[in-house]
Amino acid sequence: MDWPATLGLWRSLLIYRAIPWRGAQLRRFYCRFVPAGGMAFDVGAHAGNRVAAFRALGARVVAVEPQVAFARLLRREFARDPQVRVLEQALGRVPGQVRLLASKRNPTVATLSADFVQRAGASASFEGVRWQPGPLVTVTTLDALIAEHGRPDFVKIDVEGFEWEVLLGLSQPLPALSFEFVPAVHDVALACIDRLEQLAGPGRYRYAVSLGERLRLLQPEGESAEAMRAWLQALPPDAPSGDVHAWLVN
Repeated sequence: MDWPATLGLWRSLLIYRAIPWRGAQLRRFYCRFVPAGGMAFDVGAHAGNRVAAFRALGARVVAVEPQVAFARLLRREFARDPQVRVLEQALGRVPGQVRLLASKRNPTVATLSADFVQRAGASASFEGVRWQPGPLVTVTTLDALIAEHGRPDFVKIDVEGFEWEVLLGLSQPLPALSFEFVPAVHDVALACIDRLEQLAGPGRYRYAVSLGERLRLLQPEGESAEAMRAWLQALPPDAPSGDVHAWLVN
């Protein structure tokens, strides 16, 4: 048995699934983005806590996860739920195959971005994380998922520095989405904002940040792209990471 990988998987499950009240917090947080009867894409589904929350809100879910252990876990957990589709693959700008870079002890920070490993790995936030070359994983695009499953109401993207690449595989604005930001590589998040503004047109998205797993928006009413760029650029490299949420306004 690969004990480091097994321990890493159990560590992830304890962090993301073992807190009794976390499910209720997730549902309260995401109910503004994920309508009952709607659909959500979870890109980088990992341990599946967001998948479970989206289902509890009454949405169909497409869970995208390239890591074999997590994909197997998701298929087992949602095997009897026809409203959950688990895809053992990754997303990017074009279809193909890319080498996964993984950390056995910290599997939730697996990435397809060698640049992320080099730059974020040098920061204090990732001290102790050691990435190793993993398998080649199949890559598809957001556009391909939409063509097959329909237009989602919400997309969560958590792919460790590959978020911009994922958005480059999208050719239309979506009602709402989130993407992870890491202060040590905040230019990736800035590029994601630029991409969304390009897709929807200037000023159509509002933006807000949630830090870590606190599940609270710092700007509940949302801010402009310009304000969000300024906020991200002001972060020191060792600041906490989190997610930028964006939603369309009329």
